[in-house]
Amino acid sequence: MLLRDILRQKGTDVHRVTPSASLAEAVDRLVEHNIGSLLVCDGESIAGIITERDILRACRTHAGQLESQVVRDHMTGLDQLVTGKPDDRISEVMGLLTEKRIRHLPVLEDGKLVGLISIGDVVKAQHDLLSVENHYLKSYIQG
Repeated sequence: MLLRDILRQKGTDVHRVTPSASLAEAVDRLVEHNIGSLLVCDGESIAGIITERDILRACRTHAGQLESQVVRDHMTGLDQLVTGKPDDRISEVMGLLTEKRIRHLPVLEDGKLVGLISIGDVVKAQHDLLSVENHYLKSYIQG
């Protein structure tokens, strides 16, 4: 199974924020959409990603000042952004997410954003795949 298959089921909508948005605005969007990350975009260009973990770090050093802190100062920038491609295999992506200790993976095709995959999406897809395989093995054994 490929990332393309997950995106086909899940959809390709990605919630975004600008680099100049306040951390308070980013928190509002995360809570509103019940998500763990926002892609940071400057117009159509990807600038990075901001996650719950980034905001928690900012809270520790700038407690009570989320309105005055901007996303650009706390996000993971483009130079450190880990991305995937639609044709990446789920098994490889699981290893990548685990190795890099990240939970959200922007998916790019020809340099353009086509979706965002979470570790939960990958685990669900892997579980579904194993459930189908298990069903067929049981059917084969039982005749």
